Amino acid sequence: MAAKIKTGDQVKVIRGKDRGKEGKVTRVLSNDRLIVDGVQIVKKHVKATQQGQEAGIVSTEAPIHRSNVMVIDPETKGPTRIGIAVKQEAQDGKVKTVRTRVAKKSGKELA
Repeated sequence: MAAKIKTGDQVKVIRGKDRGKEGKVTRVLSNDRLIVDGVQIVKKHVKATQQGQEAGIVSTEAPIHRSNVMVIDPETKGPTRIGIAVKQEAQDGKVKTVRTRVAKKSGKELA
């Protein structure tokens, strides 16, 4: 089955301390978690390394669960649920089943 949220999707946080923030998904982790630009920023204490990295406090993005975000509809610019549309396409004389992600609010296909 096609993944509902993919890398590069524009999402809006609907729950948690960063509710209302929007960002782009940079990574999708295997345990239903995402890393979103500018969301779930945490401070991390880092030791100095021999490669030249200095010690200090670094701000980094922590993973957020996929149930706490919704994809932004490209047409209405609001959060929407995602559905899967199944199409039959003919290529070289063969019928091929293609699944695409569709925004439920507007019905538009998502890239």
